[in-house]
Amino acid sequence: MLENNLIKVGTRASALALRQTEEVLEQLRPLNPGLDFQVVTVRTSGDINASGSLPGMGLGVFVKEIERELLDGTLDMAIHSLKDMPTLLPEGLSLGATLRRQDPRDVLVDRWHCPLDRLPQGARIGTSSPRRRAQLMNLCPQAEVLPIRGSVDTRLEKSKSNDYDGAILAAAGLIRLGLTGEISEYLSAQDFVPPPGQGVLGVEIRVDDHRMQRLLEPVDHVETRYAATAERAFLEALGGGCQVPVGAYAQSDGESLALTVFLSSEDGQQCFKANLRGNTHDPKQLASDAYLALVEAGGSELLDQTHPNPD
Repeated sequence: MLENNLIKVGTRASALALRQTEEVLEQLRPLNPGLDFQVVTVRTSGDINASGSLPGMGLGVFVKEIERELLDGTLDMAIHSLKDMPTLLPEGLSLGATLRRQDPRDVLVDRWHCPLDRLPQGARIGTSSPRRRAQLMNLCPQAEVLPIRGSVDTRLEKSKSNDYDGAILAAAGLIRLGLTGEISEYLSAQDFVPPPGQGVLGVEIRVDDHRMQRLLEPVDHVETRYAATAERAFLEALGGGCQVPVGAYAQSDGESLALTVFLSSEDGQQCFKANLRGNTHDPKQLASDAYLALVEAGGSELLDQTHPNPD
């Protein structure tokens, strides 16, 4: 609830989350010089359990506690990495804005500063993402894939330690933190498909908070919203919280929206990919078409794992 002109903005406390929050506020402050934006940091279950397996921790581990404070009125808005947000938001909350997308790609960092296809046999590459793991095992079979957790800085530090030779991270995080000098290779979003929403910042608000809706309208990037909607609708078609490796990347060029989707077995041995184009203004139909394309390509067995037979 607003007190005078104070707006409380919720976020995680990591260096990247704070930088992302500032990126949003840098756009909002000049448009609203009479408002005081106060950043409130919240520890999430994903932050508290820094060593657990992310896939095993369930949906929304980096947003649930923030959403709780948004729902009870402690916060007026919350800023998230869109890829951390489940496709179905809690009742009473909505996505007030999606900001213009930063680089959606994954990147490789490694001690040799060489590209993926030149990594030596047995190179130890860290990632805790099933999607990254599967694509890495498929595209770079000579590498040994090891689990790695922590902030961007922590994972970079680990990637240079005695236990790792490198890691796969999101380009957007390194760009936002001014760490692009660490990047060995930007991985093509068509070949190494990112997760839905990577590089996008989402601002979550209460459904009935019309003042926040109006405040956020000028920073909502329409083309990014259409692309993110297609990506998230594809994930929702799979079940929203499916645990098989999956990726989706959409890009709008006006009236047309191109969507690349990826589905794989955990070991990367069975990989299915589809590239489709549809109407920018109907992203959910494009996502549905992509789902059917993977079925027709032979991904039915993997898709069945996301929709178990109730019998």
